[in-house]
Amino acid sequence: MKYIKLSIIIKSATKPPYFIGSQLRGALGYALKKVTCINPSFECAKCFAKENCLYYEFYEQKNKQHKYRFDFNLGKDFYEFDFYLFEDVCMKLPYVVSAFHMMLTKNGLGKEKAIYKDFDMFINDKNCITGGELKLPKDFINTLKIDNFCPDAKVELQTPLRIKKDNRFVRDDKIELKDIVNSIYQRQMQLLDRGFKKFPYEIKGEVIKKELSYKELTRKSNRQKTTMNLGGIMGMLEIEGLNEETYNVLKLGELIACGKSTVFGLGKIKVEELNG
Repeated sequence: MKYIKLSIIIKSATKPPYFIGSQLRGALGYALKKVTCINPSFECAKCFAKENCLYYEFYEQKNKQHKYRFDFNLGKDFYEFDFYLFEDVCMKLPYVVSAFHMMLTKNGLGKEKAIYKDFDMFINDKNCITGGELKLPKDFINTLKIDNFCPDAKVELQTPLRIKKDNRFVRDDKIELKDIVNSIYQRQMQLLDRGFKKFPYEIKGEVIKKELSYKELTRKSNRQKTTMNLGGIMGMLEIEGLNEETYNVLKLGELIACGKSTVFGLGKIKVEELNG
């Protein structure tokens, strides 16, 4: 899996919302459209260039896995977040960096459109702002490598996980290891532009402990004039007896996330050695 991690830390006393995913995605979209759009009408539906437009791909194109996601912790006292690009859209990094810079320095965040001048921006943990100017590294595409294996692991669901079973989103602790593994694997296939493919290995691992609860989250859609539910399962599972193939998929989930609405920062998981 090819990826880029872009990280931003804003040095400000302004406390962000508990859940920043909706705000950030909306603000990025507004800036990205300004950066990429060459259509004077600014309308996507009949645009001659939409098939080659990053904004259209990220925000308007339907029935396709979007090859990016936000990553952050809930309830922080300041803005600190990551933004991941995957596979072929990694080459569009300059547009994304320009859009984030415009978002922070010109367009602003929140209802007050707060502008920020004092912030750090990193690409794969390397500072890309020098003397107030943006500078991209020559080699900025990473490839995921999983060098370790641990048969006993704890999986933390750090932002709400939205997975459907029997056509309904799971709202209790009935989530199973196979649900998580299959969700991550199918997301991987979609990011690689491949069709549905059953996980080719046996899913091995016994869940010995669950501490899960449903977390309510909502977002207001200015475009649709509605309130959308983004709630999901949070907590942790302790698992013993994982085989290497299952473990590797869980580790992949740390990078690409799991379940629905990952573009908003949902489905963030962390895998740690149990009792390690």
